[in-house]
Order: sequence, then structure tokens, then C-alpha cells
Amino acid sequence: MTHQVHAFEPPERFVAGTVGPPGDRTFFLQARGGGRLVSVALEKVQVSLLAEKLEELLSEAQRRFGVKVPEPSATLGDNDPLDTPVDEEFRVGTLGLAFDVDTETVVIEAIAVGEAEAEVELGEPDDEESDDDEPDDDLDRLRVRLTPEATRQFIERARRVVNAGRPPCPLCGQPLDPAGHLCPRHNGYHR
Repeated sequence: MTHQVHAFEPPERFVAGTVGPPGDRTFFLQARGGGRLVSVALEKVQVSLLAEKLEELLSEAQRRFGVKVPEPSATLGDNDPLDTPVDEEFRVGTLGLAFDVDTETVVIEAIAVGEAEAEVELGEPDDEESDDDEPDDDLDRLRVRLTPEATRQFIERARRVVNAGRPPCPLCGQPLDPAGHLCPRHNGYHR
């Protein structure tokens, strides 16, 4: 089976965004450059963890290699919607991060969900497990190379996108729907 590597080194634009109303949003990573537009779907928690781990990666690069990392900005960066059409190339199963010391860039790689991951999600047992086979070799992937400044902008936007959903209930922390929700802290009464 052939696989595609969508490489943007560097992209004109790389953002996290959503499609749909709060409570029913689909999250995407979108890269644009060289006349190409690639959108890959992922979960909200993946976007949140990606922003968190990128922050840690920048801090570590600054500490270990003396890379100049910009401080979080008070001004609003790229807040434009996703570019259209938003056609999902694949659903992300694995995210990889690296820091290239030679070029002082952050490398983000989003790898498609593989058959093995789909089987685990479905609860099917693994018949054959091989430690020497690299499961991601034949999967589609999106590879993006960003400067520390572009990475900082991505982190800030990703956090805004994640936090723009439904507000949490002050008692139980579950998301509040516009009509309220059945709060377990109120024994199932609407809140």
C-alpha cells in the first residue's frame, strides 16, 4: 500500500481549527503552502496536548540549546477561520514532535490512524505482534517544520480554539449545553 507524506517545510500557514457548533465540533490541523492545502482531523484532547507538548519542547530547546524563544504575545495572532474547502485527508492517530538543532526549527508530524490502532479501538485481539515492524511506515502523514515564532503562534491559537467550546459547569466540570445539563452534583436536576 502506498502512503503520502504531505511535507510543508515551512508552511505559509499552519493552524488548528474547528468546524461545527460547540458540542459538535470537529478539530483539524491545516497546513497551506505551495498552492496546496491539507487538513487532517483529530480529537480535541490531541490539540490540547499538542499545544502543551510544544510549549515544553520550546522551553527545553531554549534551556539546552540557547534557542531564542518568543514570549507569549498579548496581541491576537491568526484568528481567521480555516481555509476552505476543509477536506479531511485522514484522521490523526499519532503525533510526533522533534527539534532540529541545525535549522533551529520544530518538526511536527501527524500520522494517520493505522489498522492496528483501529483494531485496538474496536477491542479486537492482536493475532501477531512484531516488535521489529514499524507500524507507521505505510501510513499517510503530515509533516510541518516551524520556526520558534511560528510555533508560539500555533500554540496560542490552539489554546484559543480548545477553550472556545462550551463552558464547564462550575460544580462538576462537564460541558454546559445551551439548554443546561443534568448535573451529577445536583442529583440529576437540570442546571
